[in-house]
Amino acid sequence: MAHSVGEIAAALGAQAAGDLGIMISGAAEPAVARADQLALALSPSYGDQVSEGAAVAAMVWIGADWQAMGLRAAIFAPRGRLAMAGLTSLLDPGPQIAEGIHPMAIVDPSATLGEGIRIGPFVVVAAGAVIGPKVQIASHCVIGAGAHIGSGCLILEGVKIGHDVILGDRVICHPGAVIGADGFSFVTPEKSGIEDIRETLGQRAQIRAQAWTRIHSLGAVTIGDDVEIGANATIDRGTIRSTRVGAGTKIDNLVHIGHNVQVGRDCMLCGQVGIAGSAQIGNRVVLGGQCGVSDNIFVGDDVICGGATKIFTNAPAGRVLLGSPAVKMEIQVEMQKALRRLPRLFKRVAALEGGAESDDA
Repeated sequence: MAHSVGEIAAALGAQAAGDLGIMISGAAEPAVARADQLALALSPSYGDQVSEGAAVAAMVWIGADWQAMGLRAAIFAPRGRLAMAGLTSLLDPGPQIAEGIHPMAIVDPSATLGEGIRIGPFVVVAAGAVIGPKVQIASHCVIGAGAHIGSGCLILEGVKIGHDVILGDRVICHPGAVIGADGFSFVTPEKSGIEDIRETLGQRAQIRAQAWTRIHSLGAVTIGDDVEIGANATIDRGTIRSTRVGAGTKIDNLVHIGHNVQVGRDCMLCGQVGIAGSAQIGNRVVLGGQCGVSDNIFVGDDVICGGATKIFTNAPAGRVLLGSPAVKMEIQVEMQKALRRLPRLFKRVAALEGGAESDDA
């Protein structure tokens, strides 16, 4: 669907100039933009690329000389990525799932279905499940027995939602996500080597054969409103209490959240983050890609962790952490500087030691 430059600017709450009647059907990088696409030149580094493409309208930075770029219209974005969020929302048609229930879907008669739902082929909705109004479920999804799906949710291809899992309103689940698998929880009849190591930090009483006994997961998973769950992310159900993810939290692809974990509101968990069982994550926490959080610890509100940080102990609120083990970012930077100096230091020490031996001789 095409929109005029004026309509786009109004939807974004942005200022615009030039011919506001130009119709736009999409967006593109400046160098490859067509005449019917809005070129995204959100910083001066992209300004020179506008002339390489065929765009006649662009989204530009405040103060840009859009006419010198050969444009007929411009939208001014004081905060570029925020403007992109609004623009992409406006231009995204969403998944094409037909209204109603596809004849190749299987819906248990005891399931409750809201108005305006869209259920694609090969979907299975189990007994007692409750699907809210305006929910869209793409092909090959499974909604377990007794699960509750809030209104306006979007569940994309191949998502598996376990029994008794609760999703709030407007939750988005990307392809392959699994919510509500059993937790990874096992115990040995006798004291295990892991327990020895935890107590002694390295010593084992004795090495002996051990067999693992499964601890079943009686809890579920509760997901708050406006949560987004990435492709192939996994969230395990709790052992007794439910695993919980707070409203507004965004979870990237391949993230794993273990059993009993409690994640706060408006967190950002980037790709390949792993949070071990029973950890507690505060509100507005940001964990960069490949961060790890040990079991049974607490990460306070507003903590930010750089990529590949490993948190082994409680993290106070507001800390900025980096490294493995995690330390304050400024300390980690100094540690890395010192590490790079080590080869020179070793050479100096070796030279001094050589000189000392000569003096002794």
